[in-house]
Amino acid sequence: MDPNLKSYPLLSYVLSRLPSISSRLQSSPSSDTPFDLEQPPPIDAASSSTAPPPIVDQMPHLSHPKVLASMTHAIYDVAQTRSVLQTLGPRPDHESVDMAHHKLAEIDSNLSKSLEELVLSPRPEGVDQAEWRANLADKEQQIRQQAEQEKSMYKSILQLDEMHEAYGKLVKQAEERLVKIYEKAGEVADDSEPVEETNPEVVGILEEAQGKGLERVDLCGRKLRYLPEAFGKISGLLSLNLSGNQLEVIPDSLAGLEKLEELNVSSNLLESLPDSIGLLQNLKILDVSGNKLNALPDSICYCRSLVELDVSFNSLAYLPTNLGNELGNLEKLSIYLNKLRSLPNSICKMRSLRFLDAHFNELRGLPNEIGRLTNLEVLNVCSNFSDLTELPETLGELTNLKELDLSNNQIQALPDTFGRLDNLKKLNLEQNPLVIPPLEVVEQGVDAVKLFMAKRWADKLAEEERKSMIEVNEEEENGWLTRSTTWLKRSVSVVGETVSGYLGTAGPTDPILDEER
Repeated sequence: MDPNLKSYPLLSYVLSRLPSISSRLQSSPSSDTPFDLEQPPPIDAASSSTAPPPIVDQMPHLSHPKVLASMTHAIYDVAQTRSVLQTLGPRPDHESVDMAHHKLAEIDSNLSKSLEELVLSPRPEGVDQAEWRANLADKEQQIRQQAEQEKSMYKSILQLDEMHEAYGKLVKQAEERLVKIYEKAGEVADDSEPVEETNPEVVGILEEAQGKGLERVDLCGRKLRYLPEAFGKISGLLSLNLSGNQLEVIPDSLAGLEKLEELNVSSNLLESLPDSIGLLQNLKILDVSGNKLNALPDSICYCRSLVELDVSFNSLAYLPTNLGNELGNLEKLSIYLNKLRSLPNSICKMRSLRFLDAHFNELRGLPNEIGRLTNLEVLNVCSNFSDLTELPETLGELTNLKELDLSNNQIQALPDTFGRLDNLKKLNLEQNPLVIPPLEVVEQGVDAVKLFMAKRWADKLAEEERKSMIEVNEEEENGWLTRSTTWLKRSVSVVGETVSGYLGTAGPTDPILDEER
Protein backbone atom coordinates (compact mmCIF):
# COMPACT_ATOMS: atom_id res chain seq x y z
CA MET A 1 0.00 0.00 0.00
CA ASP A 2 1.08 3.53 -0.62
CA PRO A 3 2.76 4.95 1.48
CA ASN A 4 5.27 2.40 2.74
CA LEU A 5 5.14 2.45 6.55
CA LYS A 6 8.69 1.20 6.77
CA SER A 7 9.52 4.91 6.89
CA TYR A 8 7.33 5.27 10.01
CA PRO A 9 8.76 2.78 12.54
CA LEU A 10 6.67 3.83 15.54
CA LEU A 11 3.39 3.63 13.62
CA SER A 12 4.36 0.31 12.05
CA TYR A 13 5.16 -1.12 15.49
CA VAL A 14 1.91 0.07 17.10
CA LEU A 15 -0.22 -1.13 14.15
CA SER A 16 1.30 -4.59 14.47
CA ARG A 17 0.20 -4.66 18.12
CA LEU A 18 -3.48 -3.88 17.47
CA PRO A 19 -5.61 -6.81 18.70
CA SER A 20 -7.65 -7.09 15.48
CA ILE A 21 -4.48 -7.34 13.44
CA SER A 22 -2.66 -9.72 15.78
CA SER A 23 -5.60 -12.10 16.01
CA ARG A 24 -6.05 -12.16 12.26
CA LEU A 25 -2.38 -12.85 11.65
CA GLN A 26 -2.29 -15.59 14.27
CA SER A 27 -5.39 -17.24 12.81
CA SER A 28 -3.69 -17.68 9.44
CA PRO A 29 -0.09 -18.70 10.16
CA SER A 30 0.39 -20.14 6.68
CA SER A 31 3.73 -19.35 5.14
CA ASP A 32 1.88 -18.36 1.95
CA THR A 33 0.52 -15.19 3.60
CA PRO A 34 2.26 -12.19 1.99
CA PHE A 35 4.45 -10.06 4.22
CA ASP A 36 2.99 -6.61 4.77
CA LEU A 37 5.39 -3.83 5.73
CA GLU A 38 2.53 -1.88 7.22
CA GLN A 39 1.62 -4.74 9.52
CA PRO A 40 4.64 -6.88 10.39
CA PRO A 41 3.72 -10.20 11.98
CA PRO A 42 3.60 -10.22 15.79
CA ILE A 43 6.56 -11.54 17.70
CA ASP A 44 6.18 -15.19 18.68
CA ALA A 45 5.17 -15.51 22.32
CA ALA A 46 7.92 -18.02 23.01
CA SER A 47 10.64 -15.67 21.82
CA SER A 48 9.20 -12.31 22.84
CA SER A 49 10.57 -12.51 26.35
CA THR A 50 14.12 -13.09 25.18
CA ALA A 51 14.19 -11.25 21.85
CA PRO A 52 12.14 -8.02 21.85
CA PRO A 53 11.75 -6.13 18.56
CA PRO A 54 14.77 -3.96 17.68
CA ILE A 55 12.74 -0.78 18.10
CA VAL A 56 12.01 -1.73 21.73
CA ASP A 57 15.75 -1.97 22.36
CA GLN A 58 16.10 1.59 21.13
CA MET A 59 12.90 2.88 22.77
CA PRO A 60 12.34 0.74 25.88
CA HIS A 61 9.27 2.64 27.09
CA LEU A 62 7.31 1.08 24.20
CA SER A 63 6.97 -2.01 26.36
CA HIS A 64 5.11 -0.01 29.03
CA PRO A 65 1.37 -0.89 28.82
CA LYS A 66 0.17 2.68 29.42
CA VAL A 67 2.42 4.12 26.72
CA LEU A 68 1.32 1.48 24.21
CA ALA A 69 -2.36 1.98 25.11
CA SER A 70 -2.05 5.74 24.61
CA MET A 71 -0.35 5.22 21.25
CA THR A 72 -2.96 2.69 20.14
CA HIS A 73 -5.74 5.17 20.86
CA ALA A 74 -3.87 7.89 18.94
CA ILE A 75 -3.68 5.92 15.68
CA TYR A 76 -7.18 4.44 15.61
CA ASP A 77 -8.10 6.60 12.59
CA VAL A 78 -5.08 5.30 10.65
CA ALA A 79 -6.07 1.68 11.22
CA GLN A 80 -9.63 2.35 10.04
CA THR A 81 -8.55 4.26 6.92
CA ARG A 82 -5.98 1.61 6.07
CA SER A 83 -8.63 -1.10 6.24
CA VAL A 84 -10.85 0.85 3.83
CA LEU A 85 -8.03 1.45 1.35
CA GLN A 86 -7.06 -2.21 1.38
CA THR A 87 -10.56 -2.95 0.14
CA LEU A 88 -10.57 -0.21 -2.51
CA GLY A 89 -7.19 -1.11 -3.99
CA PRO A 90 -3.83 0.55 -4.79
CA ARG A 91 -3.36 4.20 -5.63
CA PRO A 92 -3.85 5.11 -9.32
CA ASP A 93 -0.68 6.16 -11.12
CA HIS A 94 -0.07 9.78 -12.02
CA GLU A 95 -0.89 9.30 -15.69
CA SER A 96 -4.27 7.72 -14.84
CA VAL A 97 -5.11 10.69 -12.61
CA ASP A 98 -4.16 13.16 -15.34
CA MET A 99 -6.25 11.19 -17.84
CA ALA A 100 -9.24 11.23 -15.46
CA HIS A 101 -9.01 15.03 -15.12
CA HIS A 102 -8.83 15.35 -18.91
CA LYS A 103 -11.81 13.05 -19.48
CA LEU A 104 -13.96 14.88 -16.92
CA ALA A 105 -13.20 18.20 -18.58
CA GLU A 106 -14.01 16.68 -21.98
CA ILE A 107 -17.33 15.28 -20.72
CA ASP A 108 -18.28 18.64 -19.18
CA SER A 109 -17.45 20.37 -22.44
CA ASN A 110 -19.58 17.94 -24.45
CA LEU A 111 -22.40 18.34 -21.92
CA SER A 112 -22.37 22.11 -22.36
CA LYS A 113 -22.53 21.74 -26.16
CA SER A 114 -25.39 19.23 -25.97
CA LEU A 115 -27.41 21.44 -23.63
CA GLU A 116 -26.80 24.45 -25.85
CA GLU A 117 -28.00 22.54 -28.92
CA LEU A 118 -31.05 21.38 -26.97
CA VAL A 119 -31.97 24.91 -25.91
CA LEU A 120 -31.58 26.23 -29.44
CA SER A 121 -33.56 23.43 -31.06
CA PRO A 122 -36.78 24.79 -32.73
CA ARG A 123 -40.23 23.79 -31.51
CA PRO A 124 -41.97 21.58 -34.10
CA GLU A 125 -45.18 22.85 -35.62
CA GLY A 126 -48.34 21.69 -33.93
CA VAL A 127 -46.62 21.03 -30.58
CA ASP A 128 -47.93 22.97 -27.61
CA GLN A 129 -45.36 25.21 -25.89
CA ALA A 130 -45.94 23.71 -22.45
CA GLU A 131 -45.58 20.22 -23.88
CA TRP A 132 -42.41 21.25 -25.70
CA ARG A 133 -40.89 22.63 -22.52
CA ALA A 134 -41.69 19.41 -20.65
CA ASN A 135 -40.10 17.46 -23.50
CA LEU A 136 -36.97 19.61 -23.32
CA ALA A 137 -36.76 19.13 -19.55
CA ASP A 138 -36.92 15.33 -19.98
CA LYS A 139 -34.21 15.39 -22.63
CA GLU A 140 -32.03 17.63 -20.47
CA GLN A 141 -32.36 15.23 -17.57
CA GLN A 142 -31.44 12.29 -19.81
CA ILE A 143 -28.36 14.12 -21.15
CA ARG A 144 -27.20 15.03 -17.63
CA GLN A 145 -27.74 11.49 -16.36
CA GLN A 146 -25.74 10.06 -19.26
CA ALA A 147 -22.92 12.53 -18.57
CA GLU A 148 -22.91 11.58 -14.88
CA GLN A 149 -22.70 7.90 -15.80
CA GLU A 150 -19.69 8.60 -18.02
CA LYS A 151 -18.06 10.68 -15.29
CA SER A 152 -18.58 8.17 -12.48
CA MET A 153 -15.58 6.00 -13.38
CA TYR A 154 -13.19 8.93 -13.67
CA LYS A 155 -14.52 10.49 -10.48
CA SER A 156 -13.87 7.24 -8.65
CA ILE A 157 -10.24 7.31 -9.86
CA LEU A 158 -9.79 10.84 -8.50
CA GLN A 159 -11.56 10.00 -5.26
CA LEU A 160 -9.32 6.98 -4.72
CA ASP A 161 -6.24 9.11 -5.42
CA GLU A 162 -7.46 11.76 -2.96
CA MET A 163 -8.08 9.11 -0.32
CA HIS A 164 -4.55 7.77 -0.72
CA GLU A 165 -3.18 11.30 -0.59
CA ALA A 166 -5.11 12.00 2.60
CA TYR A 167 -3.97 8.66 4.02
CA GLY A 168 -0.35 9.63 3.38
CA LYS A 169 -0.80 12.84 5.35
CA LEU A 170 -2.66 10.95 8.06
CA VAL A 171 0.22 8.50 8.41
CA LYS A 172 2.75 11.29 8.73
CA GLN A 173 0.66 13.10 11.33
CA ALA A 174 0.15 9.85 13.25
CA GLU A 175 3.90 9.24 13.43
CA GLU A 176 4.37 12.77 14.73
CA ARG A 177 1.71 12.20 17.39
CA LEU A 178 3.41 8.97 18.48
CA VAL A 179 6.77 10.70 18.74
CA LYS A 180 5.25 13.38 20.97
CA ILE A 181 3.62 10.74 23.17
CA TYR A 182 6.96 9.01 23.56
CA GLU A 183 8.73 12.27 24.28
CA LYS A 184 6.31 12.87 27.11
CA ALA A 185 7.29 9.48 28.46
CA GLY A 186 10.79 10.92 28.83
CA GLU A 187 12.76 8.60 26.55
CA VAL A 188 13.60 10.74 23.53
CA ALA A 189 16.66 12.93 23.95
CA ASP A 190 16.62 16.46 22.68
CA ASP A 191 18.88 16.42 19.65
CA SER A 192 18.15 19.99 18.63
CA GLU A 193 21.09 21.99 17.36
CA PRO A 194 21.62 25.76 17.29
CA VAL A 195 20.52 27.59 14.12
CA GLU A 196 23.37 27.70 11.66
CA GLU A 197 24.73 31.07 10.73
CA THR A 198 25.48 31.92 7.14
CA ASN A 199 28.60 30.13 5.97
CA PRO A 200 31.52 32.61 5.69
CA GLU A 201 32.46 31.17 2.28
CA VAL A 202 28.93 31.84 1.03
CA VAL A 203 29.15 35.41 2.30
CA GLY A 204 32.48 35.85 0.50
CA ILE A 205 30.99 34.57 -2.77
CA LEU A 206 28.07 36.98 -2.56
CA GLU A 207 30.43 39.89 -1.87
CA GLU A 208 32.67 38.88 -4.78
CA ALA A 209 29.64 38.64 -7.08
CA GLN A 210 28.78 42.26 -6.36
CA GLY A 211 32.16 43.44 -7.57
CA LYS A 212 32.49 41.29 -10.67
CA GLY A 213 30.46 38.76 -12.60
CA LEU A 214 30.84 35.14 -11.50
CA GLU A 215 30.25 32.30 -13.97
CA ARG A 216 30.97 29.27 -11.77
CA VAL A 217 30.35 28.58 -8.07
CA ASP A 218 31.36 25.29 -6.40
CA LEU A 219 30.11 24.77 -2.84
CA CYS A 220 30.24 20.97 -2.85
CA GLY A 221 30.46 19.30 0.58
CA ARG A 222 30.32 22.47 2.71
CA LYS A 223 27.59 21.12 5.08
CA LEU A 224 25.30 23.97 4.07
CA ARG A 225 21.82 23.85 5.62
CA TYR A 226 20.34 26.72 3.65
CA LEU A 227 21.15 28.98 0.73
CA PRO A 228 20.59 32.74 0.98
CA GLU A 229 17.98 34.28 -1.34
CA ALA A 230 20.68 36.66 -2.57
CA PHE A 231 22.16 33.84 -4.68
CA GLY A 232 19.38 34.44 -7.18
CA LYS A 233 20.90 37.83 -7.99
CA ILE A 234 24.17 36.49 -9.44
CA SER A 235 22.74 37.03 -12.91
CA GLY A 236 25.81 35.94 -14.90
CA LEU A 237 26.14 32.54 -13.22
CA LEU A 238 26.49 29.60 -15.64
CA SER A 239 27.32 26.71 -13.28
CA LEU A 240 26.26 26.11 -9.65
CA ASN A 241 27.38 23.06 -7.66
CA LEU A 242 25.64 22.59 -4.29
CA SER A 243 26.03 18.80 -4.07
CA GLY A 244 26.90 16.96 -0.86
CA ASN A 245 25.35 19.43 1.55
CA GLN A 246 22.36 19.34 3.93
CA LEU A 247 19.98 21.57 2.03
CA GLU A 248 16.29 20.93 2.66
CA VAL A 249 14.99 23.71 0.41
CA ILE A 250 16.07 25.46 -2.75
CA PRO A 251 15.03 29.12 -2.64
CA ASP A 252 12.61 30.36 -5.33
CA SER A 253 15.03 33.18 -6.01
CA LEU A 254 17.24 30.79 -7.99
CA ALA A 255 14.81 31.39 -10.85
CA GLY A 256 16.63 34.69 -11.29
CA LEU A 257 19.68 32.85 -12.64
CA GLU A 258 18.47 33.21 -16.21
CA LYS A 259 21.81 32.23 -17.78
CA LEU A 260 22.37 29.14 -15.61
CA GLU A 261 23.32 26.08 -17.68
CA GLU A 262 24.38 23.58 -15.00
CA LEU A 263 22.77 22.97 -11.60
CA ASN A 264 23.92 20.20 -9.27
CA VAL A 265 22.01 19.77 -6.00
CA SER A 266 22.62 16.04 -5.62
CA SER A 267 23.12 14.35 -2.24
CA ASN A 268 21.15 16.81 -0.13
CA LEU A 269 17.94 16.50 1.91
CA LEU A 270 15.50 18.01 -0.59
CA GLU A 271 11.90 16.80 -0.38
CA SER A 272 10.70 18.97 -3.26
CA LEU A 273 11.85 21.31 -6.00
CA PRO A 274 10.39 24.81 -6.38
CA ASP A 275 7.92 25.41 -9.21
CA SER A 276 10.10 28.33 -10.25
CA ILE A 277 12.70 25.88 -11.58
CA GLY A 278 10.75 25.95 -14.85
CA LEU A 279 12.00 29.52 -15.39
CA LEU A 280 15.57 28.31 -15.95
CA GLN A 281 15.17 28.34 -19.72
CA ASN A 282 18.90 27.89 -20.47
CA LEU A 283 19.48 25.00 -18.09
CA LYS A 284 21.22 22.11 -19.89
CA ILE A 285 22.32 19.83 -17.05
CA LEU A 286 20.24 19.21 -13.90
CA ASP A 287 21.32 16.74 -11.20
CA VAL A 288 18.94 16.25 -8.25
CA SER A 289 19.94 12.66 -7.47
CA GLY A 290 20.31 11.35 -3.93
CA ASN A 291 17.58 13.41 -2.27
CA LYS A 292 14.14 12.68 -0.78
CA LEU A 293 11.99 13.76 -3.71
CA ASN A 294 8.54 12.14 -3.97
CA ALA A 295 7.59 13.99 -7.16
CA LEU A 296 8.94 16.43 -9.72
CA PRO A 297 7.09 19.68 -10.34
CA ASP A 298 5.26 19.81 -13.68
CA SER A 299 7.09 23.05 -14.36
CA ILE A 300 10.31 21.10 -14.94
CA CYS A 301 8.90 20.38 -18.40
CA TYR A 302 9.54 24.03 -19.28
CA CYS A 303 13.31 23.56 -18.96
CA ARG A 304 13.34 22.82 -22.68
CA SER A 305 17.10 23.27 -23.08
CA LEU A 306 17.86 20.27 -20.85
CA VAL A 307 20.30 17.79 -22.34
CA GLU A 308 20.98 15.74 -19.18
CA LEU A 309 18.55 15.06 -16.32
CA ASP A 310 19.46 12.93 -13.30
CA VAL A 311 16.70 12.28 -10.75
CA SER A 312 18.02 8.92 -9.57
CA PHE A 313 18.15 7.69 -5.98
CA ASN A 314 14.98 9.42 -4.78
CA SER A 315 11.47 8.21 -3.93
CA LEU A 316 9.70 9.19 -7.14
CA ALA A 317 6.46 7.28 -7.73
CA TYR A 318 5.82 8.87 -11.14
CA LEU A 319 7.20 11.32 -13.69
CA PRO A 320 5.31 14.36 -15.04
CA THR A 321 2.88 13.29 -17.77
CA ASN A 322 4.16 15.84 -20.32
CA LEU A 323 7.86 15.29 -19.66
CA GLY A 324 8.53 13.86 -23.12
CA ASN A 325 6.30 16.33 -24.94
CA GLU A 326 8.47 19.26 -23.85
CA LEU A 327 12.02 17.96 -23.33
CA GLY A 328 12.78 17.25 -26.96
CA ASN A 329 16.50 18.03 -26.58
CA LEU A 330 17.13 15.60 -23.73
CA GLU A 331 19.89 13.09 -24.51
CA LYS A 332 20.51 11.46 -21.12
CA LEU A 333 17.84 10.51 -18.57
CA SER A 334 18.75 8.77 -15.29
CA ILE A 335 15.75 7.69 -13.19
CA TYR A 336 17.12 4.60 -11.43
CA LEU A 337 16.63 3.74 -7.75
CA ASN A 338 13.14 5.20 -7.43
CA LYS A 339 9.64 3.72 -7.02
CA LEU A 340 8.40 4.21 -10.56
CA ARG A 341 5.71 1.77 -11.65
CA SER A 342 5.39 3.11 -15.18
CA LEU A 343 6.92 5.58 -17.60
CA PRO A 344 4.71 8.25 -19.18
CA ASN A 345 3.83 7.55 -22.82
CA SER A 346 5.20 10.97 -23.74
CA ILE A 347 8.73 9.73 -23.04
CA CYS A 348 8.56 8.03 -26.44
CA LYS A 349 8.65 11.49 -28.06
CA MET A 350 12.18 12.23 -26.81
CA ARG A 351 13.70 11.74 -30.24
CA SER A 352 17.13 13.00 -29.07
CA LEU A 353 17.38 10.54 -26.16
CA ARG A 354 20.51 8.38 -26.30
CA PHE A 355 20.77 7.08 -22.72
CA LEU A 356 17.96 5.81 -20.47
CA ASP A 357 18.68 4.19 -17.10
CA ALA A 358 15.61 3.02 -15.17
CA HIS A 359 17.01 0.12 -13.14
CA PHE A 360 15.92 -0.62 -9.57
CA ASN A 361 12.35 0.62 -9.87
CA GLU A 362 8.98 -1.12 -9.83
CA LEU A 363 8.31 -0.92 -13.57
CA ARG A 364 5.55 -3.18 -14.82
CA GLY A 365 6.45 -2.65 -18.46
CA LEU A 366 7.70 -0.19 -21.05
CA PRO A 367 5.52 2.11 -23.17
CA ASN A 368 4.21 0.42 -26.31
CA GLU A 369 5.74 3.12 -28.52
CA ILE A 370 9.25 2.80 -27.05
CA GLY A 371 10.47 2.00 -30.57
CA ARG A 372 10.10 5.65 -31.53
CA LEU A 373 13.31 6.40 -29.59
CA THR A 374 15.36 5.68 -32.69
CA ASN A 375 18.50 7.44 -31.36
CA LEU A 376 18.59 5.45 -28.11
CA GLU A 377 21.95 3.72 -27.63
CA VAL A 378 21.86 2.55 -23.98
CA LEU A 379 18.82 1.13 -22.17
CA ASN A 380 18.99 -0.24 -18.62
CA VAL A 381 15.84 -1.63 -17.00
CA CYS A 382 17.45 -4.30 -14.87
CA SER A 383 16.35 -5.16 -11.32
CA ASN A 384 12.69 -4.31 -11.58
CA PHE A 385 12.33 -7.87 -10.29
CA SER A 386 8.83 -9.42 -10.20
CA ASP A 387 7.19 -6.35 -11.72
CA LEU A 388 8.71 -6.47 -15.22
CA THR A 389 7.44 -9.57 -17.04
CA GLU A 390 7.30 -8.64 -20.73
CA LEU A 391 8.59 -6.21 -23.34
CA PRO A 392 6.72 -4.50 -26.20
CA GLU A 393 7.19 -5.69 -29.78
CA THR A 394 8.35 -2.20 -30.77
CA LEU A 395 11.61 -2.81 -28.88
CA GLY A 396 12.98 -4.16 -32.15
CA GLU A 397 12.63 -0.71 -33.71
CA LEU A 398 15.47 0.66 -31.53
CA THR A 399 17.86 0.17 -34.42
CA ASN A 400 20.68 2.25 -32.87
CA LEU A 401 20.63 0.43 -29.52
CA LYS A 402 24.12 -0.73 -28.51
CA GLU A 403 23.72 -1.75 -24.85
CA LEU A 404 20.71 -3.41 -23.21
CA ASP A 405 20.45 -4.66 -19.62
CA LEU A 406 17.35 -6.71 -18.78
CA SER A 407 18.80 -8.71 -15.88
CA ASN A 408 16.97 -9.49 -12.62
CA ASN A 409 13.43 -9.36 -13.95
CA GLN A 410 10.72 -11.92 -14.70
CA ILE A 411 10.88 -11.86 -18.51
CA GLN A 412 10.00 -15.21 -20.08
CA ALA A 413 10.25 -14.29 -23.76
CA LEU A 414 11.99 -11.63 -25.80
CA PRO A 415 9.81 -9.90 -28.39
CA ASP A 416 9.87 -11.50 -31.84
CA THR A 417 11.34 -8.31 -33.32
CA PHE A 418 14.47 -8.57 -31.13
CA GLY A 419 16.56 -9.87 -34.02
CA ARG A 420 16.29 -6.49 -35.75
CA LEU A 421 18.65 -4.87 -33.18
CA ASP A 422 21.57 -4.94 -35.59
CA ASN A 423 23.82 -2.57 -33.59
CA LEU A 424 23.38 -4.30 -30.22
CA LYS A 425 26.80 -5.22 -28.79
CA LYS A 426 26.18 -5.70 -25.05
CA LEU A 427 23.26 -7.71 -23.65
CA ASN A 428 22.57 -8.86 -20.08
CA LEU A 429 19.71 -11.34 -19.60
CA GLU A 430 20.81 -12.89 -16.30
CA GLN A 431 18.29 -13.84 -13.60
CA ASN A 432 15.26 -14.11 -15.86
CA PRO A 433 13.04 -17.21 -16.33
CA LEU A 434 13.66 -17.06 -20.09
CA VAL A 435 12.06 -19.63 -22.36
CA ILE A 436 12.52 -17.73 -25.63
CA PRO A 437 15.37 -17.82 -26.43
CA PRO A 438 16.43 -20.93 -24.50
CA LEU A 439 19.27 -20.73 -21.97
CA GLU A 440 21.76 -22.53 -24.19
CA VAL A 441 21.35 -19.81 -26.81
CA VAL A 442 21.69 -17.01 -24.23
CA GLU A 443 24.95 -18.51 -22.97
CA GLN A 444 26.43 -18.21 -26.46
CA GLY A 445 26.23 -14.42 -26.34
CA VAL A 446 24.45 -11.49 -27.90
CA ASP A 447 25.06 -12.49 -31.53
CA ALA A 448 23.59 -15.95 -30.97
CA VAL A 449 20.52 -14.42 -29.34
CA LYS A 450 20.02 -12.00 -32.22
CA LEU A 451 20.46 -14.79 -34.76
CA PHE A 452 17.96 -17.03 -32.95
CA MET A 453 15.37 -14.28 -32.68
CA ALA A 454 15.94 -13.15 -36.29
CA LYS A 455 15.36 -16.72 -37.52
CA ARG A 456 12.28 -16.99 -35.33
CA TRP A 457 11.00 -13.70 -36.78
CA ALA A 458 11.72 -14.88 -40.34
CA ASP A 459 9.91 -18.17 -39.69
CA LYS A 460 6.96 -16.29 -38.29
CA LEU A 461 6.82 -14.01 -41.35
CA ALA A 462 7.09 -17.01 -43.66
CA GLU A 463 4.22 -18.72 -41.85
CA GLU A 464 2.11 -15.59 -42.09
CA GLU A 465 2.95 -15.32 -45.80
CA ARG A 466 1.95 -18.97 -46.31
CA LYS A 467 -1.38 -18.41 -44.58
CA SER A 468 -1.91 -15.26 -46.58
CA MET A 469 -1.26 -17.10 -49.87
CA ILE A 470 -3.72 -19.83 -48.87
CA GLU A 471 -6.36 -17.21 -48.20
CA VAL A 472 -5.62 -15.49 -51.54
CA ASN A 473 -5.86 -18.81 -53.42
CA GLU A 474 -9.13 -19.64 -51.72
CA GLU A 475 -10.49 -16.24 -52.62
CA GLU A 476 -9.37 -16.71 -56.25
CA GLU A 477 -10.97 -20.17 -56.44
CA ASN A 478 -14.15 -18.88 -54.92
CA GLY A 479 -14.02 -15.93 -57.28
CA TRP A 480 -13.55 -18.20 -60.36
CA LEU A 481 -16.45 -20.38 -59.28
CA THR A 482 -18.60 -17.31 -58.70
CA ARG A 483 -17.66 -15.88 -62.10
CA SER A 484 -18.30 -19.25 -63.84
CA THR A 485 -21.67 -19.61 -62.19
CA THR A 486 -22.60 -16.08 -63.12
CA TRP A 487 -21.53 -16.66 -66.77
CA LEU A 488 -23.49 -19.91 -66.90
CA LYS A 489 -26.58 -18.28 -65.52
CA ARG A 490 -26.24 -15.44 -67.99
CA SER A 491 -25.79 -17.90 -70.92
CA VAL A 492 -28.80 -19.99 -69.86
CA SER A 493 -30.82 -16.82 -69.55
CA VAL A 494 -29.85 -15.68 -73.05
CA VAL A 495 -30.53 -19.11 -74.59
CA GLY A 496 -33.80 -19.34 -72.75
CA GLU A 497 -34.86 -15.97 -74.03
CA THR A 498 -33.86 -16.93 -77.60
CA VAL A 499 -35.73 -20.25 -77.53
CA SER A 500 -38.67 -18.64 -75.88
CA GLY A 501 -38.68 -15.94 -78.51
CA TYR A 502 -38.35 -18.43 -81.28
CA LEU A 503 -41.15 -20.64 -80.04
CA GLY A 504 -43.38 -17.85 -79.00
CA THR A 505 -43.16 -15.72 -82.17
CA ALA A 506 -45.86 -16.41 -84.88
CA GLY A 507 -44.44 -16.27 -88.40
CA PRO A 508 -46.43 -15.59 -91.61
CA THR A 509 -48.96 -18.28 -92.42
CA ASP A 510 -48.63 -20.47 -95.51
CA PRO A 511 -52.03 -20.98 -97.18
CA ILE A 512 -50.88 -24.23 -98.74
CA LEU A 513 -49.83 -25.67 -95.35
CA ASP A 514 -52.99 -24.44 -93.73
CA GLU A 515 -55.14 -26.02 -96.45
CA GLU A 516 -57.07 -29.02 -95.21
CA ARG A 517 -56.21 -32.24 -96.77
